[in-house]
Amino acid sequence: MKPYVICHMITSVDGRILPGRWTRGPDGDRSIWSAAYAAIHDGLGTQGWIVGRVTMAEMSRAAAHPPANFPPPERPLHLATRTAEAYAIALDPAGKLHFASPDIDGDAVVVLLGADVPNAHLAELASDGISYLVSASRDIDLAAALRALNRELGLRRLALEGGGGANGAFFAAGLVDELSVLIAPALDGTSDSRSLVEAGPAGLAGAVQLKLTSCEPLDDGLIHLRYAVLPG
Repeated sequence: MKPYVICHMITSVDGRILPGRWTRGPDGDRSIWSAAYAAIHDGLGTQGWIVGRVTMAEMSRAAAHPPANFPPPERPLHLATRTAEAYAIALDPAGKLHFASPDIDGDAVVVLLGADVPNAHLAELASDGISYLVSASRDIDLAAALRALNRELGLRRLALEGGGGANGAFFAAGLVDELSVLIAPALDGTSDSRSLVEAGPAGLAGAVQLKLTSCEPLDDGLIHLRYAVLPG
């Protein structure tokens, strides 16, 4: 069984997700909007959150530091803890992320990796007290990873807070149950900015349907939309 997955994001009116590029306005500012987003996140009842490699790299900027000598690391699974209150889950197929701490703001880190990740990187994660799960394929099998998180850690409800690429991969695989979008009263307008969901050339036409379940105006010019995600 997989966890219930809520894709929870904040965007500009034109669907972009890099707040540093947004316009400003008379209704609140980016710090207020971000605080509202975090408050909604806290009310979703999730036991962890998932982001892609690029997003996680913004939170953990450590350099590579593999141990000089190490026994063969555990594959496919190493669990540093099973009792964290919440988990910060990162998609990192090629093993490019490095961590200075085993947690992000108190949430225990779990890294999902591709089959080709070298043993030295696994040893580094284990020595840092970080849990990991290695996929059987070079690309991460997202469905199998979710089932393992449910089975091994008891995770029943997760927030997906990518990167457009990470979000797109989960939507394309049919693994998202709900979409929660906080729309800020701002525009981006740049031609190269990242968007809410990016699913490659094939896109998502025919893959999913969205059914509006609530539309709630909030303070500071914000609107909160929630959708059930249905099969296409």
